[in-house]
Amino acid sequence: MNTLAIKLDPHAVSVLFADDALHLVLADGREIAAPLAWFPRLRDATEEQRNQWRLIGKGLGVHWPLIDEDIAVSTLMG
Repeated sequence: MNTLAIKLDPHAVSVLFADDALHLVLADGREIAAPLAWFPRLRDATEEQRNQWRLIGKGLGVHWPLIDEDIAVSTLMG
């Protein structure tokens, strides 16, 4: 009997925004989201400021240098 083994990898690879939410795409294909209301700096940031992000800790978190905001993936995974 074969079973499908899914290897979970909680490292972020991409960041997306909806009108009212932050979405992180993880290396294993999962997508996690949180309301922008949880992150006032991101909520109040311009589109340009939001789009200037970089992964930190090999994807364990995301940094937005223009607004000095850091969010760990583990924060959203609760």
